[in-house]
Amino acid sequence: MDGSGTLRVVPVDGPGETVTVCTRPEAVEEPRWSPDGTRIAFASRERAARYSEGDDERARPPRRIDRLFSRLDGTGWTIDRPRGVFVVAADGSGSPVAVAAGPYDHGGPDWSPDGRQLVVAAARRADGDLDLRADLYLVDADGAGEPRALTDSAVSYSHPAFAPDGRSIAALTEDVAIVPSHSQVTVVRDGVERVLTTGLDRQCAPFPGARAPLWLGQDLLFSIEDHGDVHVYRVPADGSGAPEPVLGGTRAVTAVDAAGGTLAFVASTTTARPELFVRDTDGRERQLTRLGAAFHAAVDVHEPEHFTVDGVDAWVVRPAATGGRVPVLLSIHGGPMSQYANAWFDEFQLWAGAGYAVVYANPHGSTGYGEAWSREIRSPEAAVVPGTGWADRAAADVLAALDAALARHPELDPDRVGVLGGSYGGYLTTWLIAHTDRFAAACSERAANNLESLEWDSDVSGHFRHEIGVSHLDAPEVYRRMSPVHRVRDIHTPVLILHSEDDLRCPVGQADQLFVALRLLGRDVEYWRFPEEGHELSRSGSPRHRVQRAEIILDFFGRHLGGQRPRITWDHPSRGQVSR
Repeated sequence: MDGSGTLRVVPVDGPGETVTVCTRPEAVEEPRWSPDGTRIAFASRERAARYSEGDDERARPPRRIDRLFSRLDGTGWTIDRPRGVFVVAADGSGSPVAVAAGPYDHGGPDWSPDGRQLVVAAARRADGDLDLRADLYLVDADGAGEPRALTDSAVSYSHPAFAPDGRSIAALTEDVAIVPSHSQVTVVRDGVERVLTTGLDRQCAPFPGARAPLWLGQDLLFSIEDHGDVHVYRVPADGSGAPEPVLGGTRAVTAVDAAGGTLAFVASTTTARPELFVRDTDGRERQLTRLGAAFHAAVDVHEPEHFTVDGVDAWVVRPAATGGRVPVLLSIHGGPMSQYANAWFDEFQLWAGAGYAVVYANPHGSTGYGEAWSREIRSPEAAVVPGTGWADRAAADVLAALDAALARHPELDPDRVGVLGGSYGGYLTTWLIAHTDRFAAACSERAANNLESLEWDSDVSGHFRHEIGVSHLDAPEVYRRMSPVHRVRDIHTPVLILHSEDDLRCPVGQADQLFVALRLLGRDVEYWRFPEEGHELSRSGSPRHRVQRAEIILDFFGRHLGGQRPRITWDHPSRGQVSR
């Protein structure tokens, strides 16, 4: 395991030497400067003693597992590598001191204004793995005392931030007993918890890019997802006023900070890669970087067209005009509690450049709407807040978006439509082809195909009972009914299956089950497994595998739908064939 990390300090006010503050056998995460600039707090995993016995796992003792969530996709085993919080001198003059250590995971450290304490988020209760709740804890910056609980409520806390006066702490809270639930901005002061954002009825922890609420005097800045946009709002920390927008527009603001009266943020649109901006005290915005200028000068950009169908936000990206009928790809996002944002998405541009029209939407179950919209995916059998199930309503939504796009643009070819998606999007892809033969081809990627076995062996096993609303132990038939693998005999569409062998969120057995069943039935199925990759392959996998994944997808749909095929140079059945 080579996950070592180094914390360094680099001067920014002129030439100078880089200072190596500390080196750890695990990654260094969430660094935070102390108020006086003399120390840095950070989070890092601490390896158990078993890692010192032998050079590899074959020489080490077995792991003892005594709670759920003992692994994490992209990270590996965490049960014997708990995430602690450390403090180290910023000049590198001393070793890091653990201020919040295992066996529990800690994160989100933030300094008190006097520099004597930090606030962290952790589930430090014996049965914290059963109810998923994390609380806020106060720890001494010198590591002298034990963490002291600041909260003990029915919600889960994350991303804490001390107020300038040191008496209040802002954080994000979530009702983890009912999934999905919106994260809310909450302030804790003198033991009293005040939720500030309930009236917005929007997700206040955008994915990706959730951060702690940002103190700005007596107000708090925070982000929300709204109909495909990611905006920044401001709300009085004492609850004396309603949240108001600060940064809006048809775009996604994915990072924000403030200093000296200037607001700095990163934003992108559907046709522009992310860039750095500032908003001055007079309200004017200025773009500081143009890192994507050379890319945009060299690559054609296809602008999405937005439309709505029964309240569902949807878009269509059309390729350059060719004078003929255009093949179509219906793309479905994962999550399901996420949204297609009004942000740059390279895959849509890649597919449009290959000659496809791309249709996408934010169906029920997505964020960017009210909680009722997201909770529609809960099962009808849920004792609290029942829904229509993981698939039915969302499947109807994406099909309605597809039909509307076909009706709006007669050049789109209804006989050459493919469907694809990853994770939950892969699940809904498999579900759709098990319920309709209207697609000419499908790509089911890192999919959840069997919800019952997913709750048995995912890295978040024990979570899906909160999302579906019933346990697989009490109602296995509910999980089976919503699992497309049990409808595999109805699949006649040619299928491309993509999966990573180290995927812990949707273990590779989810793909194996679908492939074995389709192969036994003699159906048209193509299966690619990526070694040493996890669930995040398409976003953070190795560059070579990401390119090969894109080529596999374009080659597959090119053969079945007639779009342009790439010229493949590696060991692939289409290697060396001329693209068209």
